[in-house]
Amino acid sequence: MTSVLFVVSQEGYWGEECATPFSMLSDRDVDIDVATPSGGKPVVDDRSIDPDTVGEDTVEEVMDVHNDDRMANPKPLATAGADMYDAVVFPGGHGAVWDVNQDRHARALLRETVERDDGVALVVCHAVAILAFTRDSDGDFLVEGRDVTGFPNDWEKDIVDEHDNMPDGRKLPYWVEDEVKAAGANWDAELDAEESVTHDGDLITGRGPESSHTAGTALIERLGVEAN
Repeated sequence: MTSVLFVVSQEGYWGEECATPFSMLSDRDVDIDVATPSGGKPVVDDRSIDPDTVGEDTVEEVMDVHNDDRMANPKPLATAGADMYDAVVFPGGHGAVWDVNQDRHARALLRETVERDDGVALVVCHAVAILAFTRDSDGDFLVEGRDVTGFPNDWEKDIVDEHDNMPDGRKLPYWVEDEVKAAGANWDAELDAEESVTHDGDLITGRGPESSHTAGTALIERLGVEAN
């Protein structure tokens, strides 16, 4: 059976970016595990479950997944090996900036998955910054020379204040686009397009929530799994 690991933030993941591919894979009887940095339950960003912001249908889908037993009982990242899964998914949300992207076990999972002959990684939104902090087996930046998309500076500047403080008061330590470009990526968030999903070998990246379904479809096609 095809198996996929979701690496989800405990500091605030964006609901749709996790729930949409999670539901799509569940509908295809894919075996799904969830991991968080400490093994505690993931925390959903309140903004991503605000019906005035995302709509009631999205909130319902997100909460169905958030309350799923697999999400409620994640494993610690340190216990998850890349060779246990056919794919690894890194949903975004600002929370990933503080925990997942900085976790050495998350980086090892990403590196080992992408470098395997038969592995594939889907990385979305703010989680794309993990590419800037992950080295390949030769010590080079994993993202160097790769085509990627992710959460753009043009969107970030509309969220943080002049001191890079978030609406909840937390200081954003870095911006995704800046870090990924500095690590040598070929960055294009396709700001004029409604969606942005990029394929580069065994790495799939998505810009943000509106790209969740297309990103999930890309992963499903790569895995070769079909709907029931």
